[in-house]
Amino acid sequence: MKVLFATDESWSSLILRVMLGVVMFPHGAQKLLGWFGGFGFAGTMGFFTDKMHLPAVIAFLVIIGESLGSLGLILGFLTRITAASYVLIMLGAIALVHWPNGFFMNWAGKQAGEGFEYHLLVIGMSLALLLAGAGKWSVDGAIAKKLG
Repeated sequence: MKVLFATDESWSSLILRVMLGVVMFPHGAQKLLGWFGGFGFAGTMGFFTDKMHLPAVIAFLVIIGESLGSLGLILGFLTRITAASYVLIMLGAIALVHWPNGFFMNWAGKQAGEGFEYHLLVIGMSLALLLAGAGKWSVDGAIAKKLG
């Protein structure tokens, strides 16, 4: 249990987790709440299960992982679990959606969809957090201290 919460006290982990949480929050809010032009929980579940043919449990975990996980990252709570889930979510997004569109994002609007460069950045940041932990000012660090 202690290994789950253990963290270094680095500034770099703090910066990584807060920035990743801030960037992922709108993606999760689109899926869970319908904010920022999203379809909300019911619409996203329908899209994932009916159009993408994902099992409902996977669709649910993606929505919760991106929405609540982003808030957890900002607070530094369950950082390693969220980071691991982001690696899986982003690998799934690349494999199921973004691979055919190539590497680059669709900055000029000339591609059929978005590439996977963003997803690789999320994977890289998540792997760093998975290894190092939440860093300074984290709930994980406070829990680790209590666990001794």
